[in-house]
Amino acid sequence: MNIKRSILVRVRMAFLVVAIFAGLIFYKITHVQLVDGDKWREMSQNINLQYRKVSATRGNIYSGDGSLLATSLPFYRVVMDPSIASENSYKAGLDSLSVLLANFYKDKSASAYKRTINDARLNGKQYLILNRQQIGYQEKQKMSTWPIFREGRSRGGVIFEKVEKRYRPFQNLAGRTVGFLNEDKYGAGLEYSFNDYLEGRNGEALFQKIAGGSWKPVHDAEDIKPEDGFDIITTIDVNIQDVAESALLRQLINKDAEFGSVIVMEVATGHIKAIANLQKNKTSYGYGEYYNYGIGEQGLTEPGSTFKLISMMALLEEGKVNLKDSIDTGKGAFKFYDRTMRDAKNGGFGKITVREAFEKSSNVAISRLVEENFGVNPSKFLSYVEKAGIHQPMEFQLKGEGVPYFKKPGAKNWYGTTLPWMSIGYELKITPLHTLMVYNAIANNGTMVKPMIVQRISRATKVEREFKPEVVSRKIASDQTIKQLQELLEGVVTQGTASNIRDEDYLIAGKTGTAQKLINGRYTQKYYTSFAGYFPADKPKYSAIVIVDSPKGFNAYGGDISAPVFKEIADKIYAQDLKLNPKVNQQVILAEMEQTEFPFIQAGKVDELQLICNQFGISNHYGGGEDWVKSTVANRSISWKENKVEAPTVPDVQGMTLRDALYILENKGLRVTYSGKGRVKRQSIGAGTNLPQDGTIRLELG
Repeated sequence: MNIKRSILVRVRMAFLVVAIFAGLIFYKITHVQLVDGDKWREMSQNINLQYRKVSATRGNIYSGDGSLLATSLPFYRVVMDPSIASENSYKAGLDSLSVLLANFYKDKSASAYKRTINDARLNGKQYLILNRQQIGYQEKQKMSTWPIFREGRSRGGVIFEKVEKRYRPFQNLAGRTVGFLNEDKYGAGLEYSFNDYLEGRNGEALFQKIAGGSWKPVHDAEDIKPEDGFDIITTIDVNIQDVAESALLRQLINKDAEFGSVIVMEVATGHIKAIANLQKNKTSYGYGEYYNYGIGEQGLTEPGSTFKLISMMALLEEGKVNLKDSIDTGKGAFKFYDRTMRDAKNGGFGKITVREAFEKSSNVAISRLVEENFGVNPSKFLSYVEKAGIHQPMEFQLKGEGVPYFKKPGAKNWYGTTLPWMSIGYELKITPLHTLMVYNAIANNGTMVKPMIVQRISRATKVEREFKPEVVSRKIASDQTIKQLQELLEGVVTQGTASNIRDEDYLIAGKTGTAQKLINGRYTQKYYTSFAGYFPADKPKYSAIVIVDSPKGFNAYGGDISAPVFKEIADKIYAQDLKLNPKVNQQVILAEMEQTEFPFIQAGKVDELQLICNQFGISNHYGGGEDWVKSTVANRSISWKENKVEAPTVPDVQGMTLRDALYILENKGLRVTYSGKGRVKRQSIGAGTNLPQDGTIRLELG
């Protein structure tokens, strides 16, 4: 009896303990929900809901004629919430979806994809990255029609996460000038220098944290929409840029040079039409754009004989010399203190005029003239350097501009030999752009304009900021001196060190430069060759400078190495520019007018085609509203027919230039391959058909 009672007491005690514990749990749950509920709900929300950054779309970079140099294209990462699809839709479409994913990505089997999606659904996973490979817009459109995915985000669970990538339609053309920006917001070129405008203003949106630690957007009325970046409109001309890069590359390969640089500038405005910088690849064969030698710190170097233009300007301005005066260069050697100055010609030039000294680039003559006239007052000589505006940075629009270096009279490193050597371009450092700025001023009748590469910053039709041509100096020298310098520069080409680039059709003016390279404190047998000048010399429109560093072989002088590159660029610009060469181009157009077609005016952007027709007095009529047109010819006049670019179909680009065709097709999301030269003769997919699934179209040019 006592045993039974004892057991009963123990059971009752255990039951009482359990009851009390259960009551405490119930009390705690009730207290958490009713008393502390708001507190914990707020904490949960703060943990699982968060306002996060939404990146703005980066602005575009355009050339001066509207060609797209850099843009942001949307790419997508395919993500899925397997828990959303209904049971019927899920079972009916899973097998087909797995096969399609396996065939598309080709990284694992259909059964593996099916198993991955099934496991995620069974485990309640709401965020499954199907593949980290990013897809394009056309591929996204294609995937949107697949089983389950076709139900959309809310019913099928598919999420196409947008990732923007920088895309260059012209690939590496002007690559270093367009530049780049890394994740740390450091870079080069326009992308870096104008990042504050290009990047726009990021927005803010509410995101929810889901399984796996990922975040998905939750639409909220308080979301702040991102503000897209501004577009940058440059002064670059893609045709001139292409010509400059091609001519430079050929010479670098031919001479096995270390690097080269070309800058082409419009004389009146200072608009830079092309900057090409090519450097030998140290790890593999070929050349690439890795640094802007035309502008940057590493481009600072002793210019050599192109600096003689400054020396001659100082001498003429002081009235110390006359171009007809004579000077004896002896046998091509002259001793200044403990150093001997030598001419490039063995045996020297003997007795020559001042004009001949410049045209033949006599080191002895120029250095003697400068020493005789400025030796007792070298600061006076340097005052002309300052007047020329090359003693300091020009505050160019691209970041990273090199700072010129000039010794100062009275300083510890100023020697008796400094002025003679400085007069011929040694013991000082300037960038090629600084040199070009002076030559451009001579071409511009003494008016120095500041070089510029960006002319406008805008968003759609709204102009945020506009850059006008800026005059640095109204006159860097007197009219008489400028006229004499122009004559000297023309003489260099007609009868001097650059006579090999003389042309019968148009005049070129310029100066060659060859400087021995200073390596580890000693001058070597490696040379820095250059040519700076302008054309047409009688009515200058373009100035340019060409640099070729350390060319191999004999005759490694500016006239033999850099001047021919200048000539090739000038020839092609002269041939293409109607305003420079109207006679030849008008004959071509008029000859074509005798035919029933106009091969040079077939299709393109209506405002550009009308400009060409109006230039040559060709009657043309257009009353439509489309930007893109095709031409029809009748009675020696042109009519324009609208060439509509319908949204979901392949446009007609036959008859267009490759530039226009690329612009239209790539803005459709198509990948373009092409062969041949000239205008588009055939396209692999007919106009008006649906956009191809593989997103590729081939063009045949002819």
